[in-house]
Formats: sequence, C-alpha cells, structure tokens
Amino acid sequence: MNQAFDADADPAMAKWRRQAAAERVRCGVDNQVWMTPEGIPVKPVYTAADLDGIAHLESLPGQPPFTRGTTATMYSTRPWTIRQYAGFSTAEESNAFYRDCLAAGQTGLSIAFDLATHRGYDSDHPRVEGDVGKAGVAIDSVEDMNLLFDQIPLDRMSVSMTMNGAVLPVMAMFIVAAQEQGVDQSALSGTLQNDILKEFMVRNTYIYPPRPSMRIVSDIIAYSAGHMPRFNPMSISGYHMQEAGATVVQELAYTLADGIEYVRAALSHGLQVDQFAPRLSFFFATGMNFFMEIAKLRAARTLWADLMDEHFSPENPDSLRLRTHCQTSGVSLTSLDPYNNIVRTTIEALAAVLGGTQSLHTNSFDEALALPTEQSARIARNTQLILSHETGIRNVVDPLAGSYYVESLTGSLIREARVLIDEIEEAGGMTAAIEAGLPKLRIEEASVLRQARVDQEQEVIVGVNRYPLERETPVDIRILDNHAIRKAQVGRLERVRKSRDKRAVTRSLDALAEVAASGSGNLLESAVAAARARATVGEISDALASVFQRYRAEPGVLGGVYGRAYEGREEFRVIQERVMAFARSEGRRPRILVVKLGQDGHDRGARTIATAFADMGFDVDIGPLFQTPEEAVSQAIENDVHILGISSQVAGHRTLVPAVMAGLKERGSDDIKVVCGGVIPQDDYAYLYARGVSAIFGPGTSVPEAALQILDILESDRVQEHA
Repeated sequence: MNQAFDADADPAMAKWRRQAAAERVRCGVDNQVWMTPEGIPVKPVYTAADLDGIAHLESLPGQPPFTRGTTATMYSTRPWTIRQYAGFSTAEESNAFYRDCLAAGQTGLSIAFDLATHRGYDSDHPRVEGDVGKAGVAIDSVEDMNLLFDQIPLDRMSVSMTMNGAVLPVMAMFIVAAQEQGVDQSALSGTLQNDILKEFMVRNTYIYPPRPSMRIVSDIIAYSAGHMPRFNPMSISGYHMQEAGATVVQELAYTLADGIEYVRAALSHGLQVDQFAPRLSFFFATGMNFFMEIAKLRAARTLWADLMDEHFSPENPDSLRLRTHCQTSGVSLTSLDPYNNIVRTTIEALAAVLGGTQSLHTNSFDEALALPTEQSARIARNTQLILSHETGIRNVVDPLAGSYYVESLTGSLIREARVLIDEIEEAGGMTAAIEAGLPKLRIEEASVLRQARVDQEQEVIVGVNRYPLERETPVDIRILDNHAIRKAQVGRLERVRKSRDKRAVTRSLDALAEVAASGSGNLLESAVAAARARATVGEISDALASVFQRYRAEPGVLGGVYGRAYEGREEFRVIQERVMAFARSEGRRPRILVVKLGQDGHDRGARTIATAFADMGFDVDIGPLFQTPEEAVSQAIENDVHILGISSQVAGHRTLVPAVMAGLKERGSDDIKVVCGGVIPQDDYAYLYARGVSAIFGPGTSVPEAALQILDILESDRVQEHA
C-alpha cells in the first residue's frame, strides 16, 4: 500500500524548492509548470506525494485493470509483433514486397489498400483516375486478393487489414481467397479495422451514412463470432484522430467511446458480450510527447477494463483486456531535413514498447515525401528489431511502473479522458455525438491551435521552424506510374468480367441488396457469396449504396480559433492590413477556394488553411471532399475566386493538378491562380510549375508565410494587369 508522503514537511524537499527557485531567478525562468496541449499541468519534479489517491497502483501485470500490461510476462516470453503497414501499386508488387519483408524478420502483415478500394470504386471508375495504386494496393476482385497472398500461408500468417468504408467486399474477398487457397475461414487469424465511426470524425473514407455503417460493423462482428474464432473483427482506432490534430486526451477518450458504441451495437444483434469482446482490439498513434504516450497506453487499458465492467459486467476477464496495435506518428514526420525522422520514429517506437503495445508499425523516414523506398522501409523495420534484440527492454515487464511522473500522468489522463467520455454519453453515445458534429469540432479546434503553436515557434520542430538546413540534401524516393498501374488493373478487371457467370453475379448482388433493405440476414455472409461469384468491389459497394445511399458531408470553416492564438501579434496584423489594402484596391477581399481532389479524405491541412486564411481576412470557400478536377474548376469559376488551393496527400498531384490547369484554360479562366500544398516531392515541383502552378507549400510551411506569398502573387498579378 502506498504510504502518504508529506512534501511540505520533508526537509530535503524544502531545501530543493529553495534551490530550484534560486536557479529559476538566475536563469530568468518565470513559469515552473508546463501546461501540455491537453491542459494537463506538468511540474518540474514529482514525489511520492503525487501518487496519493491513484487507484491503479495496486494491480500487477496481467491482472485487471491491466494498467501494467495485458499478460503477466509481456515481452519476456513473447516480443511484440512487428507488423509493418504496407501496400502499393499492384497486387503482384505488394506480394513480392510482403514476402521480402517476412524473410527479413517481419512477423505479421498489415495491408494498405489504395483510396479507390477504400471508397468502394473499381479501378476503371472515372472518379478515381489519380488514386489507383497510390497509398496502397488496388483490389477490385478475388483475383487481386489471390495474387496479393500468393505463396503466403493464410492458416499460419496473421493478417491485419486497414479497411472501413468498403469493409464488406474486402473482407469477403479475403475469406474467399483463403478458401481457394485451401484454408477454412475458422483458421484465419488477424485483425480487420472495421472502425467506421472515426471515419466520420477525421479520416473520411466512409461510403454510407453513420447508422447503416454501424449495421455493417455489427454484422461483421456477428459473422466473425460464429465463423472466425481466431480473427479480431475490429480494431478501434485512435491513430487517425491524433494524426488529424486531436490531443492525446481526445484520442484516448474518443477511441474508448467508439469502443463502447461498438459493443452496444453488437449486443443489439443478440450477441452476448463474452462472445465477441475478447476479440476486439485497438489502434493508437504514438507521437513525440514521450512520457505522455507511455501513460496513454497504460491509461487506456485501465479505462477500458473499468468501462466494460461498469457498462456490461462481462464474466470473462478477457473481455476487460485492451489489446492494441500502435503506429509511430505520420504527422510528426517532416519533409525538411527528413533524416531527423529516423530519430523521431525511434523515440515514438520506444514509447509504444514501454507503454505495452502488442504490435507495432514504425514509419519510414521518407513518408512525408512519398511512399517508402525499400531502403527506408528496411530502416523502419530494423528500428524495431534493434529495440527488441539489442536494448534489453524486453526483460522487464512495465519497467516504468512506480515512476512518480508516469503514474501521476497516467492518473491525470484517466481523469481527463473520463470527462470527455461522460460528455459523449450525455450526448446519447458516439453515433449521436458524431451526427451532432461534437468530436469533429473539438479535434479541428485542437488541430488549428497546434498549427498556430508551430507557426509561432511555441512548439519546436527541429529542421523546420528551428535549426533549418541552409541547403536540403536530396533524398531518393519511390515514384509510381499511376497511368501504367491503372491500365494494368483495368485490364485484369475486364478479364474477370468477361470470364464470370454474369447471371450468378446479378443474383448475388440482388440478394445482397435485399438483405440490406430488409434488415434481416447477415451482410457479410451475402457479400461472401457475391465475391465468390466474382462481383467486384465497386459492384458490391453499389449494391449496398442502392439501399443505404452514399454519404456526403457538408464542408465548413471553423472561424476564430487561429486568429485568437495570434491575438496582439504584429506579424498577423500586417497580413490582415495587406488583405484589407487589397480589398480597398479591388473592391473585394482576396477569395480562395481550398479543395481536396480524388478520394483522399485526409483534410487536416485543407481545413487548417481554410480556418487560418479566414481569420486573416480572406474570403474562403472550401470544397466538398472527393472532388474531380472538373468539379473543382467549376466551383472555382462559379465562386469567382482569385486563388484555387489544392491540398495533396497521396501523390495524385501528377495526374489531378494538370487536369485542373487544363480545365481552367479550356474554360477561359486561367487567370485563376493555382497553388498546391501537402505531400509533394521536391522533384515534382518543376513538373507542376511547368504546368502553370503559381506556388507549392510543402509540409512544415508556416501558414502566415504562405499567406504572404499568396498576397505577393495576387499583387504582382494586379500590377501586370494595370501595366
């Protein structure tokens, strides 16, 4: 039992406080408390007194509430799974890459699908021209899935699939591919993400509205409980929340609130909690606040055990056990001085391991530039191998247990997350809260505030806003030929359509639509039948959309948040004055349309730019997600904008941006200036400039600096017009 410690009565502590106070005066430091972005005060020193009242200190590893780890022995008997997330271009190329990784020490597969697949489109659909094979592997049919797992024994290999929107056709095709390999579905092991709620909050690769999407989730859980006892039917993901700008408290709270909502959905299908809860898993980001991330995983296990016990009273203790996969932060990677990213990833990986993750993905250092090369992927994988084999950290379970700071921080996260979880409960649960826009609004606000801190150098990023290189060193990057990939994929798709029994396909799709419409039967079971008949991802998705409809979010701009962070600062006032000067001269304020093209739903950058520019005085329009180049051009012309800003995340810029430039010229509106931002390799800058792009802003660009450059472009254009 922890003994109460009176810091005020301890002579040694009193002496330290006098000494520390004198040092702060000598160094000119006024504030001795660091307030984290989560609003948690962090003191410069912690003592035993900070452990008073912390309930989780009594537990041991492997015992509820599992604060110290999910098992009694943790890594001392079994290391975490090295599960690198990968997939690109075609199924053949991804398969060769997977087999090389497995031979080099990787111990599990994690499949990345391209955005066309995520959004339920076949590769020949006109809306996905720039998305096929980018940011993941293209899957259209069971034939692609067979190629993806060729010579990979699915009865022995654990497979994780990050899929949410088109989860039914992808899971169905995985099951059929395994069966055609001779593996019964009962022998399959791995994890399906199947977490649609977070898509409506942050990542946006949804297809259908929230409530029918929740039916898909629960049908998959029910099917897995009956047919796939070794397979985890969902991975409840906070990763994308942190990537979208959520604080650690928001990521923790909203992820667990999602989990509670999914348990309720499964129970509404008539399942008992112990039938499925032991197979649920979680997925968290690991960012650069080292001790905060360690404490987060310990807090997550504690909270989940408590919440499950309070709400559902399971009999099986495994239903209380939170198991998690972690991935190092993508948003912490920088395109400037990118070799620093190797250090960042190592620190984040160490935090995940010390926090007790069950499996881990380490990002490649070049992912802020392009898809990883074989060399960068090897460095990322070897980071985990070195941590596992060379550091000795596997020999002790929860080595930071008892740390005054870590235990106090764990307790603080538990308390702060409870506040947000209770707020979601009061809103009627996470589905209702999402429909009301509550978590999305909170995360967007946190994201904008974080960008303002970086722009003001209150948050230091080495090589970006502090200690930049005078000259960047070129980095070799992976370049994919989108046109060639799409041509090959469409060719195989056409061969599948010609060789299949068309009437059997039609019957299976009609049956699937009937199950969707009637509310009876299991959607995954029907999707398996359609996949076996060689219905495609797009056809299965369209059959469901004929009943559920495709969901379309309304874009909006969050006003005032960025401006408040800059209140009273001279550099911000200068920008606002230049905007007003432009307005006086032109009779209206500078107008910008911010768009995302293709099927990339990562809109953090676009929304931050829209919010910041609006606070600077620009007239800002933001386009709906998933626009085609033609739609973006039409909106820019109809809204009479000066600037069309394109946010790129997944390398579609080489296809989509030239289409925008051509569309503007064809319609006689090439006076609209086009600027680009996001993940664009330096080698592609010349390509885009040659096609008429006026400016390119890479990751790490200061928003005020971008605004000033855009004003320079507009003013230069105005001078030329009047000359």
